Amino acid sequence: MATTQDYYQLLGIAKTATPDEIKKAYRKLALQYHPDRNKTKEAEQKFKEINKAYEVLSDAQKKQTYDQYGHAAFEQAGAGGPGGPFGGFGGQQGPQGGQYGPFTYTYSTQGGGQDFDFGGFSDPFEIFEQFFGGASPFGSRARRPMYSITLTFDEAVHGTEKQVTIEGKQQKIKIPPGVDSGSRIRFGEYDVLVDVMPDTRFHREGSDIVTEDEISYAQASLGTEIQVKTISGDVTLRIPSGTQPGTVFRLRGHGVPYIRGSGKGDHYVKIKVSIPKNLNKRQKELLEEFEKEAKSKKTWF
Repeated sequence: MATTQDYYQLLGIAKTATPDEIKKAYRKLALQYHPDRNKTKEAEQKFKEINKAYEVLSDAQKKQTYDQYGHAAFEQAGAGGPGGPFGGFGGQQGPQGGQYGPFTYTYSTQGGGQDFDFGGFSDPFEIFEQFFGGASPFGSRARRPMYSITLTFDEAVHGTEKQVTIEGKQQKIKIPPGVDSGSRIRFGEYDVLVDVMPDTRFHREGSDIVTEDEISYAQASLGTEIQVKTISGDVTLRIPSGTQPGTVFRLRGHGVPYIRGSGKGDHYVKIKVSIPKNLNKRQKELLEEFEKEAKSKKTWF
């Protein structure tokens, strides 16, 4: 049964969300509910629903139609003919007997014989091609044998070579830099699904890295230079005078290597300002003098 829940609510985004925000929200939920990672019946249904939502909201024309007419614009063929009353979105019957259009697609999971309806995606594993650089296992309309591998954060962003045992044989697999949780790597006759352990130093958003650095109240007011730890080493960042708490600085090209092509993402530094809790007498006097002078000028800066 098709969901009637608002597509924006399904993805946890506002109607004013940008295409990048829509993609990030979908990527997060798809990883969480993908049937290769989450075997519950509820996850299967949720995965179908978020795929339908993303299929519509990621397409500018479909999004505009949805905003104007709601779910009715995407109901399957009825009295109005293929594609519902707004035609053009209905799927065509494919050689496997399922619908290939944006609403229905089924495949048989490895060994289980259970089918999943991935309505909302012409290719259910297009998620890997769009976000993770993996190859779709539906190129030949058949699932390839799949194995999972766990990597550290550093191994994922820098690439590595791992010794694995597949069907009793020791083999080496080369992991390209930039893979993330959910990346699917072709290895001979197999597919390898990647899972990446989190890192306490860095927060990853696609190919970008986000960290927080704390400076003192005086440093924020007067300006300073700090050493920022990035995945490629320490980088000197100049903090201008008058920097406010929550200010974000961008270190271009210091993020994760793109899994396709050349180049890297960026590193974003969010500034936290430490406010002292215990001041000595002299420090209090200085701040009182500062406050008094600021009031006389009607401004702090």
